[in-house]
Amino acid sequence: MSKIINNRYEFVYFFDVENGNPNGDPDAGNMPRIDPETNHGIVTDVCLKRKVRNFVYLTQYRKENEKDANPNEKEFRIYVQEKAILNQTHDRAYKAIGVEKKEKREGGGESVDKARNWMCAKYYDVRSFGAVMSTGTNCGQVTGPIQINFAKSIEPVVPLEFTITRCAVATEEEAKKQEGGAQTMGRKHILPYGLYRAEGYISANFAQKTGFNEDDLNLFWEALINMFEHDHSAARGKMNARKLFVFKHESPLGNAPAHKLFELITVKRSGDTSKPARAFSDYKVEVNEAVPKGVVLEEKL
Repeated sequence: MSKIINNRYEFVYFFDVENGNPNGDPDAGNMPRIDPETNHGIVTDVCLKRKVRNFVYLTQYRKENEKDANPNEKEFRIYVQEKAILNQTHDRAYKAIGVEKKEKREGGGESVDKARNWMCAKYYDVRSFGAVMSTGTNCGQVTGPIQINFAKSIEPVVPLEFTITRCAVATEEEAKKQEGGAQTMGRKHILPYGLYRAEGYISANFAQKTGFNEDDLNLFWEALINMFEHDHSAARGKMNARKLFVFKHESPLGNAPAHKLFELITVKRSGDTSKPARAFSDYKVEVNEAVPKGVVLEEKL
């Protein structure tokens, strides 16, 4: 096992969407999320972390479930996943640490600490993003070392809404209506194009508490670079990771303010700026190389 990280990190991540919906808003008919004051597109941190979880599950779960794998040594399970019953996961944690009776799990103290440590050791997303695990059987709560801000589009976006029709039917009543000329109608929302910027932080201090190590960190970078390749769908259109810049501090507490580092990465329009952007080539990402002392800038993508 690799060592727990001992450096603070910040990162700037660019991704784009073409003719797709990167993050639908269920409160607005699943239209792409936008800032109503500026019309800049928004992708939530929850959406991005979901894709990281899916990538880790896809690439690591199969390895951990080979015939010869020891279930007690699995380190890349995913805690927050579709249809997961979280309280059952908490029960498994207590069983693994040798506390069988439920009444011993409802309070605090040593059992909760052991259960929380077991969850951090076995679940990648718990030791990376943190989790509240105090529902039902109490496994405590954890603040994860990785925190991600909402992604925002570089320029305002214009969501488009298209009417679509369905030729197949679900019921006999719908079939009779189609015989009379009626069709089932629907709506589809897309952005013609949008380039998004997300910024994030990785705390060495919280990593010490969850056991987040160098292998976990490398897997996170790999997920950011490749997660869209395994997440294609008709709704999301064409989404791609474009750039990933990582600031590594010499000190666990950091050698420069995060906002100063983020300001070193800027984006400008290139080419004919009188027309709306429709491709990544319509932008130019610029890097100010005047990085503060004690910080190293690495371009991973």
